[in-house]
Amino acid sequence: MGQWTSVKVRRVTISAVLLAIKIGLDPQLFEVAGIEITWHGLFTAVGVMAGVAVAAVYGRRAGINEDAIYNVALALVIGGIIGARALYVIENWSLFEDDLKDIFAVNTGGISIYGALIGGTLGAWGYAMVTRLPNITQAADIAAMGGIIGMAVGRIGDVINGEHFAKATDLPWGVRYTDPHSPSYLAFGGPDMVQHPAVAYELLGDLAIFAVLVVLYARVSRSGVTFFSWMFLYGALRLGVSFFRLDDIVWLGLRTAQLIAIVSMAVAVPAIIYLLRTPPQEERLSRAERRRLVREEGAEGEPSQGS
Repeated sequence: MGQWTSVKVRRVTISAVLLAIKIGLDPQLFEVAGIEITWHGLFTAVGVMAGVAVAAVYGRRAGINEDAIYNVALALVIGGIIGARALYVIENWSLFEDDLKDIFAVNTGGISIYGALIGGTLGAWGYAMVTRLPNITQAADIAAMGGIIGMAVGRIGDVINGEHFAKATDLPWGVRYTDPHSPSYLAFGGPDMVQHPAVAYELLGDLAIFAVLVVLYARVSRSGVTFFSWMFLYGALRLGVSFFRLDDIVWLGLRTAQLIAIVSMAVAVPAIIYLLRTPPQEERLSRAERRRLVREEGAEGEPSQGS
């Protein structure tokens, strides 16, 4: 499962937590031709399929060509995988500098969800621009709904694997990993550490965001609002959940994901305000056309000189 450094945290005894959920599953399901198939990899794949399925449903309803839907999804997935691994490697370079081939061992875990979001967005947006896909903002709205449900499903594998370390919990609930191959077991030196189920918090938050986006998409006609709402809501979720995690602090007591979340929220708010205050291009054109017709009608109604 790669190199796992020890994590120094205050321990909370199992007896202090009323509901300490025990996860004793081996992170590795099986191995094929030397390639490890993990819970993380399995649910990442299932999450991709779920996200594409949701996007396809809404895309068909919007009249978007089905081939275009799947092509955009493919570009999003490829960009997401590259971005997810690239940002994780950058954030954890010490784990890879001695053996660079581990950079490509994506199946064993180790991705950055924000890297996936950035890479996936750039991949899908780039494809849409190159192929001149009509109404890119509506396609972005649909991709946001598919993306958040895919993220929720993918987090199931993270919960099972225990590869995202969280702080010890004083709350009535927590999670502990008892399989000796689990990254959390290795990092905390055994099965006694009871930590916040931080990734499960995010999973539940993703589902709540999906519900909000579905309502926004149905009730707000302005394309792009759903996409930037996803950007803001996920940023707020990640900003809060990251306080429970043990990711490295990089600046002002904040983690990398939190800094990206703050930037995302700062971009999303003015974008939403602008979109709500500005009519879409087709509406602006129709208004201009109406003004032209009014001017023409007024000109026709004026008496000609010399009559």
